[in-house]
Amino acid sequence: MRRIVLWAMSTLTVLVLLFSYNTSRSSTAIVAAESRQVTTTSKSSDSTGSSSGSSAASSADSAGQDPTAPSGSSSGSSSATSSSSSSSTAKTYSGDAIMTRYGNVQVQITVKDGNITAADVLQVPMSDRHDEMINSMAVPVYNQEAVSAQSAQIDVVSGATYTWQGYTQSLQSAIDQAHL
Repeated sequence: MRRIVLWAMSTLTVLVLLFSYNTSRSSTAIVAAESRQVTTTSKSSDSTGSSSGSSAASSADSAGQDPTAPSGSSSGSSSATSSSSSSSTAKTYSGDAIMTRYGNVQVQITVKDGNITAADVLQVPMSDRHDEMINSMAVPVYNQEAVSAQSAQIDVVSGATYTWQGYTQSLQSAIDQAHL
């Protein structure tokens, strides 16, 4: 009798483990694609596109950027060739799109009076639930750290090392464009 109970419990445990194991990550991308429009990130040299206020999402769609990524909140235009003419107006600078193992990362900073007042991502990998989980927690921390540090010397969030590498490189590129 003991052997039968042990066999039944072992079989049940194995079945539960088999059915709960996620065998394919591509099915989550298909489900995500059905619920929202997914654009793939690719190497893009389009860092001179402009976006302002509420048209940021439509600009992101036309520039081949991820429409689910947070966009700039300033009313200035983002331009890689901007020159700092008046320090009292806020200007935005887009860093280079840095290719990471999981996709492109691109950062935009807002500069006013020689200080970084905001940092936002234009592109970040969001191709599956794992990317969404990691980057939805890490990117806000990186944005706050960039404003606090006023440089690209920010701490890494555990589990988001590849995003951190792309973020800091793109952030440094934007800081260089702003001549800070």
